Amino acid sequence: MQTEGARQYIKFLATGQEFATDIMGVREIRGWTETTTVPHAADYVRGVVNLRGVVLPVIDLKARLGMGMTEVTPAHVIIVLQSGERSTGMLVDAVLDIMTLTEDQIQPMPDIVRETSNDYVEGVAVLDGRMVTLLGIDKLTAGVEAFG
Repeated sequence: MQTEGARQYIKFLATGQEFATDIMGVREIRGWTETTTVPHAADYVRGVVNLRGVVLPVIDLKARLGMGMTEVTPAHVIIVLQSGERSTGMLVDAVLDIMTLTEDQIQPMPDIVRETSNDYVEGVAVLDGRMVTLLGIDKLTAGVEAFG
């Protein structure tokens, strides 16, 4: 349940770091399913999977962040994100929990980082001494074309 001025986020692990995204954009969480490679797709697109009759492109978050491809194990999961009419799967190491954040708990990225990184990082929350990077689904999945 969201209270006024607070939003719920799903927190997950990738590249040894904690990330989160607004839970309202999460459609479901699935266990890892082997993908079918798509020729000429962006390097961070793992391929596609069949999601109840729909071809779902799956991005590798580690690769999307410019840190190389994930070495997948059966423990990895795919978070199915919904952005407008478009669904995209996002490969992550693990889903951790759901957290509620208020606006004052979210800090913007420092200017020097923002200038060199992609604009899908919406901010950072410091929780129990750990930094959680907040990712915007719309910008993270923008331009993801499995058949690129």
